[in-house]
Amino acid sequence: MSFLRWAVVTVPLVLLLGFASGRAVVAGGDNAWYAALVKPAQTPPDWLFPVAWTTLYILLGLAVAIVLNARGARGRAAAILAFVVSFGLSLGWTPLFFGAHRIDAAFWLIVAMLASGIVATVLFARVRTVAAWLVVPYLVWISFAGVLTWRIGQLNPDGVGVASPPHTSQML
Repeated sequence: MSFLRWAVVTVPLVLLLGFASGRAVVAGGDNAWYAALVKPAQTPPDWLFPVAWTTLYILLGLAVAIVLNARGARGRAAAILAFVVSFGLSLGWTPLFFGAHRIDAAFWLIVAMLASGIVATVLFARVRTVAAWLVVPYLVWISFAGVLTWRIGQLNPDGVGVASPPHTSQML
């Protein structure tokens, strides 16, 4: 029953923070700068991103709930800290890419997200294997996002100047 109590907190919290990050700036096809960029053929349709991220955030919330519920497990604190770092980096990507129009920095942020995500996954596995498996789809998705970001950077070497950045943020 303790796992459910953790999940009732962690899943909505991860969803809320992810939603807030995604709404901090205009993103996707509604972003004039992004719409003006040349995108690789592998770019999914805009509707897929919120579906994918919602699913991934639910899985991440469940994974961290499993680890939080593993009271007394060796490495639990380190696993949670690694998750917080990884998730914190993830929350910065949308404002960096869509808001600041920093394709290069967004790519390197994804590299850091992937590295810290792998560390968190390994540490989760030492606590509860199922928690690590719940993080794997996130690692796959951000790897794909990294490839897309890298290709967008290649296809738009002057991507920062494609459209002027917005002067206000769109929060919720």
